[in-house]
Order: sequence, then C-alpha cells, then structure tokens
Amino acid sequence: MERDVFTVTESLPGQRFDAFLRERYEQSSRGEIQRLMKEGWVQVNGRLAKAAQSPRSGDVVEVRWPAPIATEVVAQDIPLDVLHEDADLLVLNKAAELVVHPSAGHADGTLVNALLHHCHGQLSGIGGVERPGIVHRLDLGTSGCLVVAKSDAAHRSLQEQFAHRKVEKTYQCIVCGALTPESGDIRAPIARHTTQRKRMAAVQPGARGRTAWTSYRLLERLWETSFVEARLHTGRTHQIRVHFQHLGFPLAGDELYGSRANTRLTETTGLVLQRQMLHARRLAFFHPRGKGWVEFDAPLPPDFEATLAALRRGAMDFGTTNGRR
Repeated sequence: MERDVFTVTESLPGQRFDAFLRERYEQSSRGEIQRLMKEGWVQVNGRLAKAAQSPRSGDVVEVRWPAPIATEVVAQDIPLDVLHEDADLLVLNKAAELVVHPSAGHADGTLVNALLHHCHGQLSGIGGVERPGIVHRLDLGTSGCLVVAKSDAAHRSLQEQFAHRKVEKTYQCIVCGALTPESGDIRAPIARHTTQRKRMAAVQPGARGRTAWTSYRLLERLWETSFVEARLHTGRTHQIRVHFQHLGFPLAGDELYGSRANTRLTETTGLVLQRQMLHARRLAFFHPRGKGWVEFDAPLPPDFEATLAALRRGAMDFGTTNGRR
C-alpha cells in the first residue's frame, strides 16, 4: 500500500476534486481517480473525499494507492532502445510505432509488454495492471525519450516532479510552412474538442480548458517546412500538435491536426510521411535516489533524419533559404 499526503496551497472554488487530483497525478485517468475516491482511498482532513467538492487552501489530502493485482498483460520480447538503466528507472528512446500501454485495438505488442519481458516484472505497480512503471507517455507516432519507474519510490518521485513541472522536456519537430515568429511562447489552454472526441483543441483563456504552455525556437528553414525545437512547460494531451496547429503551422505528417497542410506539402514536395514528425529529444529531472540532476538525449530516428535530408535537398534545389541556427 502506497500513501501520499499533501496540503492544498490554493482554494479552487470552480474545480472539482477529481479533476484537481487528475492534474496532480497525470499518469492516472480521471476514471481511475474517481474509482479511488468511490472506494474510499482518498481522504480530505480525515474524511472521505467527494468527487464534486472543491479544493480549499489548507486541506490536508491523503491518497492511498492499493497494491496492484497480478497483471494479465503478457511479457513479450520486443526490442527496446535503452538510453539508461539502473535499479530505480529505465530511460528509453521509444520507437514511433510503439504504443505505450494496452488499449482498445492494441491488446499486445506495446511498450508495457516489452517492459514486462525486459525487467522480468520488476516494475512499479502504481500504474495498475495495464500501466506498470508508466509515469508519462508519448503518442503513437511520436518517438524519443521516455522514463519508466522500476520501483514505487521512483514512481512517486517522478510523478511529483512531473506534477510540479520540475521535469525538462525538449522536443524537435518539423512543421508545415515558414514558421513565424522564429521564437516565442504559445500559451493557449487545451480542452477536449467539442465535436471530435479523438482531438484536443486550443480554447480561449477563461474557457473550460487546462493551462498549457509551449516555448519554441526555429532551428532551420527547410523546403516548405521548418525544423523547430519546442519545450513543454506543461504536459497536456497532444500539446505540441495542438499548439502548432493553433499557431497556423501544424506538424508535418500529422493527419489528425493538419490534414490540409499535409496534403499541400505532399503535392508540393512529393513526400508522403507516415507519422507526425515529432521527437522527444531530451528529458531531464532529479534522480529519485538523490543522485542529482540527470539529463538524457535521444538521437533522431532514421525516418526523421531521412525526412530532414529530403527537405534540405529540396531547399537547396528550389532556392529556399536554410536559415540554420
């Protein structure tokens, strides 16, 4: 049984308690949080918490995480690109085509299946039977740095760092068009799209959405595209994809958020991209066993490098200014 106790620092009269906890424990779904509350695992000031109550400054919150039941997910020998491994954690360069955890349509062949084999079951159980060790995730079609907890103590430490924005997350991506301005901050709250449930959307400040902040800088101008570095200051679903669409420069290869722009890109360049060109390049955080600040870098995968090379050749052939930084 794991136990987490903390004090609420700010009253939030317009927010439900289940939504408040969902923001603190980003690896857990709102349904999982609601189930914990319904089963009596969450207390506020010594009393059972209710999903609809609002957090108040000074509230003492206790969240208990029941021991996980034995997993039914099958261990599978799937190759992993390991950047670092120790007794507490595992840092991977996730392949773009690898789904993180089992879900509808992906019963096996996931990162969790691979981790169960690689770690011989020695993973944090906090994520439950389908997400052992999973602290955060990368979308299908996104490659790069991902950290996995091998112990519950490490999971708690990393979870706390993600919740309090102590983790540095740097991405590299290719966006459609000549990005302007060349650097800046995108601060636009993100909420579920009102009609298309698989999509998220940037909404006006004050609307029902979660605070989202992405900063970026241009790395290189390419043929009909731009190579960009982005840093996530928050961790919302599809954040980089949504924010660059909001800016008017959707990610190359992203059919969900930039189908028209990508159709034009294919017509102009002849390139047919198989996934969004988004890569989690660097991840940095405090090691959970007190070993100080650690940083990890995941090299760009071959398909990303090949796309960059083709767009650089096109820029030279058609007279586009590279504008490398």
